[in-house]
Amino acid sequence: MKKLDNLLLGVAFCFLIACSNKQKEIYVNSCAFPEGASVEEKIRLSAHVVPSARQLEWQQMEFTGFICYGVNTFTDVEWGTGKEDPAIFNPTELDAGQWVRTAKEAGMKMILLTCKHHDGFCLWPSAYTDFSVAATPWKEGKGDLVRDVAEACKEQGVKFAVYLSPWDQNHPDYGTERYNDFFVDQLTELLTQYGPVAEVWFDGACGEGPNGKKQVYDFKRYYDVIRRLQPQAVIAVMGPDVRWVGTESGYGRDTEWSTLPVTATSLSDIAESSQQEAGSGTFLPVGNMMEDDLGSRKLLADAKGVIWYPSEVDVSIRPGWYYHASEDTLVKSPQKLIDIYYSSIGKNSLLLLNLPPDKRGLIHENDVSSLMNMQRILRKTFEKNLIAGAGVSSGNINRLVDGQLDTYWQGSPGKNVLEISFDGDQVFDRLLLQENITEGQRIEQFVLECLVGDSWIPVTEGTTIGYKRILRFDPVRCSKARIVVRESRDVPQISEIGFYKASGEEAMTE
Repeated sequence: MKKLDNLLLGVAFCFLIACSNKQKEIYVNSCAFPEGASVEEKIRLSAHVVPSARQLEWQQMEFTGFICYGVNTFTDVEWGTGKEDPAIFNPTELDAGQWVRTAKEAGMKMILLTCKHHDGFCLWPSAYTDFSVAATPWKEGKGDLVRDVAEACKEQGVKFAVYLSPWDQNHPDYGTERYNDFFVDQLTELLTQYGPVAEVWFDGACGEGPNGKKQVYDFKRYYDVIRRLQPQAVIAVMGPDVRWVGTESGYGRDTEWSTLPVTATSLSDIAESSQQEAGSGTFLPVGNMMEDDLGSRKLLADAKGVIWYPSEVDVSIRPGWYYHASEDTLVKSPQKLIDIYYSSIGKNSLLLLNLPPDKRGLIHENDVSSLMNMQRILRKTFEKNLIAGAGVSSGNINRLVDGQLDTYWQGSPGKNVLEISFDGDQVFDRLLLQENITEGQRIEQFVLECLVGDSWIPVTEGTTIGYKRILRFDPVRCSKARIVVRESRDVPQISEIGFYKASGEEAMTE
């Protein structure tokens, strides 16, 4: 699946929010730097930009599922042509409940369904095209797979999300302004007929339609429709709320900022941009979104402002995004999935894992087995936080293990060291940290040290933390450990901390 650079919709705004009877400097979603601001002031302001309510709720899901299903499943290809006979779509045992149940048992909090891929085939009986499940033998043309999945999600307490491809190789109006009307009509169907939608996912692919033309997508109009009909939904990855990490490997950056420096750009400038820079808004990220460095101090120096623009890591459990019987033996192992988990969720990103159902309409047994074993092994690793019963150098340890972002340890100028005293010697090889991102992402560099004898020995180190960071290292035994924050954009705030010993079934592949 093709994804392109993403831009922000909306005007930056900065204000103070009253909290706990005192003023806290909070800039929700974005902040424009004052004219002539120094680099030091830009760095400080960037530390106070926070996610919107919808972005925070999205981030806290951590792990979500992608379902790619359609005519491609039955033609055994990755990308269709829009010329398929819809009669080929005829699953014999389709069970949306099994899809959602599998995802939920694996720890996923949301299902994202490909309601329409680039071929234009719709998994719901759209009133605006004949190229849909209504023209298939499945359920005698009376089926609605979008409804089946949405209802299964509701029944099992999993959030529901929709993928709607702007590229449509079937529709005759593609490449004309009439197609934008058609797309809005279909988007409206999805956002009004199936209950709450937690995320709308736009692929940036833009190829030719049946008339040989390419479309100029009216993203601003699409975004306006979503904000009006499903205001709680985040818009990804061709959208203002969530960005694509830049690869489909499942691996994020070692240094992942959710706060990105931006350069102010007018609406007209954006409208004139190439399709590879398509979008609509008043801010463009500084630099190339595919680069390793998206948020450094160096980039802040040249920026006009900062936006909260978190990373989503997408990957398929198989080599392809759609089911192919030839890949039944190529399903990622539990150990590979665990490595991906640490390299995405463990690196300040949300993981979107694709689970392509087969021609029966079921997630294949091999996929289910790998997922369940992944979850079983991770559960064993994280079942016991060794910090329980420990002492902390400043304040109550309970605030660091209560699962709440807004209860935290806070450093102070010259004293950014969080010391932990365990209940006797402990052996661990995993460190979990979370920042209080409700007041901003701040930490730039930290090190874990353990007291061995009379000396503090460095064990591992990291750069950004953000919503969540998990570090892996060789097992160490000690009774005292400390987190030393070496560099931070403002006073650091650590909201959660965990020390764990990995299950013996984990594979150390870093």
